[in-house]
Amino acid sequence: MTVTVDPAEIAKFEAMAAEWWDPEGKFKPLHMLQPCRLDYITTQIAGEFDRDLSGEAPFAGLRIVDIGCGGGLLCEPMARLGAEVVGVDAAAGNIPVAQTHAAQSGLEIDYRHTTAEALAEAGEGFDVVLNMEVVEHVSDPLAYLSACRALLNPGGLHLCSTINRNAKSFGMAIVGAEYVMRWLPKGTHEWSKFITPDELYELLSKAGLEPVDRKGFVFNPVTWGWKISDRDLSVNYVTAALAPRA
Repeated sequence: MTVTVDPAEIAKFEAMAAEWWDPEGKFKPLHMLQPCRLDYITTQIAGEFDRDLSGEAPFAGLRIVDIGCGGGLLCEPMARLGAEVVGVDAAAGNIPVAQTHAAQSGLEIDYRHTTAEALAEAGEGFDVVLNMEVVEHVSDPLAYLSACRALLNPGGLHLCSTINRNAKSFGMAIVGAEYVMRWLPKGTHEWSKFITPDELYELLSKAGLEPVDRKGFVFNPVTWGWKISDRDLSVNYVTAALAPRA
């Protein structure tokens, strides 16, 4: 199986590993986006697997993997909801940060320094694959998404977010976030690696998944917060896709 890890991309995130849980640090944009991301993720999982989010441990019995888990910002809420969680990252420096924070939080999460391709080759299976803000950093998006597809059990759910490729995304995700607001180190993103929603839907389909939903994550500079949009996918957006049941 093709290895899609880009060493240069991994080095960028290795350099920021210690700041994952600092809401005012280099990952401030993710902390700001977190409530919006979790709203979409939990709603999609609950709907697909008929779970009541108001109940105790609603994701009990589900096995979830977060590819590119970083410091564990998504793994920890999934574990609190009762899921069995595996967090993997190709940047070795992220794993001890995630492990330490999970231990401090009293959570059992299986963190591993590995890749989606390695998990697939090992025959691992999951009900849900979280693939958030990773596909724009790999060397071969189709090969990477195919590895994610291989990780899903029949009927499994794949959630993937990324950044659209257009003039607005260049202005906001690169010029705005990296140069004006300085939320991210310069060079964190490469505009040429951004993927349009139609392109991602096509890649997901080629990887053997059935795209079923896409929404935008929209930043409001007045309220200084994010919201989910049915129509505005111009910059940040998220998709849901299903693995065949048979």
